[in-house]
Amino acid sequence: MELNQRKELFSKAYVRAVAAVAGVRVDQPESDDNSIDLHLTAVGIQGPANCPELNLQLKCTSRALLNADYIRYPLSLKNYNDLRIDSFVPRLLVVVLVPENIGDWIQQSEQEMCTRYCAYWVSLLGMPATQNTTNITVELPRSNLFTVEALESMMQRISQRGLP
Repeated sequence: MELNQRKELFSKAYVRAVAAVAGVRVDQPESDDNSIDLHLTAVGIQGPANCPELNLQLKCTSRALLNADYIRYPLSLKNYNDLRIDSFVPRLLVVVLVPENIGDWIQQSEQEMCTRYCAYWVSLLGMPATQNTTNITVELPRSNLFTVEALESMMQRISQRGLP
């Protein structure tokens, strides 16, 4: 299997694992026309918006540029434009970081299965248009780890008709 296919599958597995622990249902659209790789629904959260929903565009890379506060990721212009528009269901970009060597992505023993590195999320809602023609480098705050707690908190905010 080609490396980019492995990265795509790994990023989906990462999000599915986080969502499973958070009690969030994950569905995969048949096509990725609107930069939506996965659709998440939190069943059972009470609020004005029952069953809050969230759409995710996933990326997986070993080459993101890290500094103290952000990771920088080159995003295609199509994905950028799709993610910055206002939509009924909020959209996020989730970037999963992995080691360069595919053999280091997962470590297993009888006690645990550990994935190496982590994922970050960002909302591009309301970001300005760009003059770029192919891609734009986006910054994802390193404080925005895509964790069980973060996903639960996002879904709670969405259930109150807030933003993730």
